[in-house]
Amino acid sequence: MNRSVHIPLAAALMSVAVFFAAEAPAQSAPQSITQAPAQTRAQSLFGDVNPKLAQLTDDVLFGDVWTRPGLSPRDRSLVTVSALITMNRPDQLRSHLQRARANGLTEVELIEAITHLAFYTGWPNAVQASIVAKEVFQVK
Repeated sequence: MNRSVHIPLAAALMSVAVFFAAEAPAQSAPQSITQAPAQTRAQSLFGDVNPKLAQLTDDVLFGDVWTRPGLSPRDRSLVTVSALITMNRPDQLRSHLQRARANGLTEVELIEAITHLAFYTGWPNAVQASIVAKEVFQVK
């Protein structure tokens, strides 16, 4: 593999990691001896390629950062959605909009955040976020 392939591959893996980190680690019942433990979304999507990143996603990002008491899950979702809109990360935004709704943000509040951010992060970012929101909100 030549060097020009390594950089896009690394960037793609980081995008996938952030996108799929939006899912909390799977909570499952205790496994029997014959059953393999359930994999988290991060483990199933990129754990075979980057097991350490999957483990950090599960243990640090969702096991520590998202559970810290300083912000509610709702507030963390609003901050995360805002950051993803600002960075124009539509693939990651999809799962975080779903998480934001599960964490108590309404579609009206999320659309209002997108509109507000248009003036601070750029019109194209808000347009892209609106398209993603439309897709996510249609799937209920």
